[in-house]
Amino acid sequence: MQALRDYLNQYVSTLISDEDFEVIQSYFIPKKLRKKQYLLQHGEICKYMAFIIKGAARKFYLDEKGVEHVVDLCIENWWAGDRESFAMSKPTIYYIEIWEDTEVLLISRANAAILEHACKPFNEFVLKLDERSHIAKQKRITSAISFTAKERYEDFAACYPEILTRFPQHVIASYLGVTKDTLSRLRRQG
Repeated sequence: MQALRDYLNQYVSTLISDEDFEVIQSYFIPKKLRKKQYLLQHGEICKYMAFIIKGAARKFYLDEKGVEHVVDLCIENWWAGDRESFAMSKPTIYYIEIWEDTEVLLISRANAAILEHACKPFNEFVLKLDERSHIAKQKRITSAISFTAKERYEDFAACYPEILTRFPQHVIASYLGVTKDTLSRLRRQG
């Protein structure tokens, strides 16, 4: 649980007290998942957001031709889930596959809502996390529609070098919206 506390403290203006953290951690459920298990599958409702303590996961969807499109890569200190499904209780279009043996802390929508109202530091954290998430998604959209493949790869490598070592080339390529061959060429050039 210390990983969660350290992570939350990055987003709050005052360090979380022992008392507040006791309350916060009581709303999370620890879970271990094995490589190749699914945290979420197409058609399910995302009942929990998962904070990754150890391990990695990838979020993808399958198009009508059965081609995988990776939309998120998650490692330690990242959240995994489908925010739309979680917030609106509607079936997801995504799969979240565990890429390495992984330990997570799960929080339900109801528990998150209770914490947001009852615990000021947690509410502050959620607001800042939402802001950072929105900024990251906006940058990703801008990158996808205006950067060259080389610029997308260079930006990704500069921002997330640790992810490059955790996932194979075809997964990184899918995330960047390029072919595996294009990514190989870009890596050779870089």
